[in-house]
Formats: sequence, structure tokens, C-alpha cells
Amino acid sequence: MTYRAPVADIAFTLKHAAGFAAARRDGIFDLADDVLDAVLEEAGKFASDIIAPLNRAGDLHGTPFRDGVVTMPPGWKEAYRSWAAAGWNGLASPEKWGGQGLPHAVNAACIEMWNSASMAFGIGPVLTMGAIDALAFHGSDALKQKYLPKLISGEWMGTMQLTEPQAGSDVGALRTKAERAPDGSYRITGQKIFITYGEHDLTDNIIHFVLARLPDAPPGTKGISLFLVPKFLLGPDGAPGARNDVRAHSVEHKLGIHASPTCTMVYGDEGGATGFLIGQENRGMACMFTMMNETRLAVGLQGVAIAETAALHYARERRQGRSPGMAATQSAPIIGHVDVRRMLMTMRALTRAARAICYATAVAIDRSRHAVDERARAAADERASLLTPLAKAFSTDIGSEVASLGVQVHGGMGYIEETGAAQHYRDARIAQIYEGTNGIQAIDLVSRKIALSGGAAVGAYLDELRRTVAAVKATNDPAFGTTGERLGAAVEDLARATAWLQARLDHEPEAALAGATPYLRLFALAAGGCMLADEALAALRLAGEADAPGRIATVRFFAENIATATGGLATAITEGAGSVAAADAFA
Repeated sequence: MTYRAPVADIAFTLKHAAGFAAARRDGIFDLADDVLDAVLEEAGKFASDIIAPLNRAGDLHGTPFRDGVVTMPPGWKEAYRSWAAAGWNGLASPEKWGGQGLPHAVNAACIEMWNSASMAFGIGPVLTMGAIDALAFHGSDALKQKYLPKLISGEWMGTMQLTEPQAGSDVGALRTKAERAPDGSYRITGQKIFITYGEHDLTDNIIHFVLARLPDAPPGTKGISLFLVPKFLLGPDGAPGARNDVRAHSVEHKLGIHASPTCTMVYGDEGGATGFLIGQENRGMACMFTMMNETRLAVGLQGVAIAETAALHYARERRQGRSPGMAATQSAPIIGHVDVRRMLMTMRALTRAARAICYATAVAIDRSRHAVDERARAAADERASLLTPLAKAFSTDIGSEVASLGVQVHGGMGYIEETGAAQHYRDARIAQIYEGTNGIQAIDLVSRKIALSGGAAVGAYLDELRRTVAAVKATNDPAFGTTGERLGAAVEDLARATAWLQARLDHEPEAALAGATPYLRLFALAAGGCMLADEALAALRLAGEADAPGRIATVRFFAENIATATGGLATAITEGAGSVAAADAFA
């Protein structure tokens, strides 16, 4: 199986479903189509030609760990350094520190391609990009000057370190300690687990971003601070010098992403690792959330990436069985069988819907940073906040679902490692756990995001979805079938469920949270279906868009076969809380 980046599809979704073209008209971007297309085309070539051939070998080789050293798979160091030298790591980073300053949405499209080529490769840079944002927004000028240029260039990589053995999703329970030192730095002692790219040989320094607690800090998340802890301390010339008191203790043996080193990290064997405060003491979660929100979108893009690579051309090549009307001696490509077509259309429709949601989230982030007035920036920030849980949770859910369908399409050979379908299934599963499990994303959506501006943020979005539905109906194009009616029903199911949850958040919070996960799915189906409709409508408007029939067929399939689930989801939300409360989990 060979990945070829679907650059044309990516560009079309970015421009016409995610709102990039509209943002450009509003002055958010100054990036012509030919430049955008050239960037995406070059990214697609690098992903397809350089990274993708390393994916299978990386899965087989893994990341051997010996005497505290991780050895990356053959060819990975060369590929990474070529990737960094080409400027991809700093695509959306501030120009002041050596980045290219391109829109976050363009970088999001590239992140999809790196992870489609190899999720184990793509996840490392994602954390560095998050570290860059945290440092750029919250770090002191001195720290920025020392570390940002090397992080942005990709010469050094970054990590994000929250999780501890006793503190998984409950970050407030962490025990890693920070002690103030006379020189203004801090001494960090403790242990972190599940640290992606915590140790490797791709770069000559690794910059860890570590949550820890000061001795006089208040309990819980209000008492957490964020520290920059380099693997090697910097000498007077800014080059890596003495080894800091931090090491990798071990590397996890995982279900998937075998070429991504997941480490247990130990701080303070010799009295404490030297760390430098980012932001203010006891305000580390605010700093870390800058990093985490970026990374949550990136993890959602990993779900899209795995879904994109899951089926490829196998269904067209494999011949088995007969289609109706064929002679007994003939066999047909399995794509000729209606149930195989159903699976493939499900894979395509879900993947494209998830891609659109992720890209729309990225465009909202760009608007929140570059809109011309404060009111527009605030509205865009709320839109990004509303969509981020969908981007992260829905996209990673469908990553696993589509990868599973990919195995099914391959039949028995899908269960055999040689085809590569099994690797996609294995690799995809972690993304539903990364950066706040999908259940946590759903709870965040229900408990915080639909209440933004007293419910006005979600209300405004519902109105936008209704306008898309009206535009589909107004075409009177029979090719759409019942798309307008089905998407309209989905949007009203979303409105009904939203109102029900909003009415219960204050006085029946458990009832509201019982429906959080089905609500997130319902929200994503309504939003994703309307974004696919926006694509199809744009294709109809554009002269020479040859794929208009294909885009209409995709949204029609989504509306008539996938979005129809919203009615049942709405019923589960509004009527199912009692059965959740009554269930005995240990029966």
C-alpha cells in the first residue's frame, strides 16, 4: 500500500468547506491560491515520496532502547532532518523567530499529510509545534531568544509532559516537584509516563515542557506550574553543553505507532533537573492549554490521516465473487459488490467530513488571532473552542472506525500484517486517548462549550448550518436526492438536543453529562454533513470543477446513510439519562 497525498481534495476542502476563501476575503490571510496550492503540492510530495516509504520499516524496527538511548529506525534521522531543513516545522511559526508565518490552517493540512504518510513520524513534530506556541505566548524574552529559533527550525524537538503513574486524566493529582534555586531557575524531581518522543536520536537536544508543583502551591490544578527543562543545558554560546538531570527510564511496548518512542522519564537522580519557569508560578495549566489545544486539533488530524490511508486501491484490484448478471466463470473486482461500495463510501464520507471539521477549526483559530477587531477575534475564539472537541474526538473515532472498515474491505488479508491495513488499525487506536480522552472532550463540549456567551455561540453556529441546508434545498437539483431534508432533520435534532442539555446543566448535571458522548457524535454528524454540502455547492458554482458530481454523491450518501443516525442520538440524549444512572457497572 502506497500513500499518495490527495492534494486536490485537501485544497478544495480547505478553501470551500473550512472557510479559508471567506477568511481571505475578510483580510485574515494574504495568500494567493497559486502559493497555497504550491505549498500543499510540495508537502504532498515530501509526505508521499520521503516519509511514506519509511512507515512499514519503522513499524517493524520500532525504537530499541539501550543504556538510556533510543535508536530510531533506519532512514528516519535523514528524513526528519531533510523535513526540518525544508522549513516545514516552522510553517506557521512567528517570522520574528525564524518561522514562515503562514496560516495555521495551511499547517493543519500539512499535518494531515505527515501523519497519513506515517503517524509515528508525524506525531513528533506536532508536539514541537505545540511547545513553540506555549513558549511564544507565555515565555520570557530570554527563554524565547535561547530556545525558539532552534525549536522553530526543527534543530531541536519539544515534548509535553503531564501524565504520571497516579495522575492520568486527573492532572491535578501530579506529584512532580519544583524547588526554587538561588539563581532564579528551579530544580525538578519526579517521574512522568507515556511521554511521546521523550528520548530519541533525531536532534542533538530535546526541550521538555514539564508540569510540576512548588512546595507552597495550592492543591489541584490551581497549584501547577510549567517549566522548560532541556535535555542538555546551554553553554555561553547557546549550544548544548552539560547533560541535565533528566533521563528516559524505559520505552513502552505499544499496540501501534511502534516507531514513535513513548518513554517513562525520570527527573532528579542527582538532586534535580534544572528547569525554567514559563509564565507565572501556579499558572501552568493556562500555559499548557495553549499547547494542548493546538495538539488536540493535531490529534484530530491524525484521525483524518489514518482514515485517508485505510483503503486505497485494493478494492479495485482484488477480484472475488460475481456481480449480478455475470457468468458463472467470471469474477469481478470487489468494488463491484454493493456492500463493498457501501463500506468504501462510508469511509470516504466520514473521512471528508472529519477533514472539513478539523480544517474549519484551524481557520477559526486563525481568525481568532488575526481578525481586524476585538469582537471578531472573540467570536472566532468561541467558534474554535466549540469545534475543537469535535475535531479531536469525532475525527479520532472515525479514524478507528474507517481503519476497521479498511481491514474488512481487505477481507482475510486485512488481518495479515503484510497488507498494511492492520497497522493502520493499530496506529489509529491511541488517538482516541491522546490529549484528553474522547469522553473528556464530550464532557467539555457539553459542560463548557455550548454555554459560551450564554449559548449564543452554539446558536449562531446552528443558524449557519440552517443556511447551508436552505442553500441545498434551493438548488432543486435531483442529484442531491433527499440531502436537504436529511441534513435539515439532523440540524434540528442538534438544536433540540442542545436546548435539552442547556436546560439541565445547572440543576441536573449528571443527566446532561450522561448524554455527552452521543451529543458530540450528533453535533459532528450535523456539522460534517453541512460542510460536505458546502463543498458540493461550491463545486456547482465553480466553472470547470470536474468533481462536482462526486462531491454531490458524497454528501448525498452521508445525508441519507450516516446523518440519519441523529434522530436516535437525540433520543438517547433526551431520554437515556435515567438508564445510565440506573446501570450497575459491576453487574
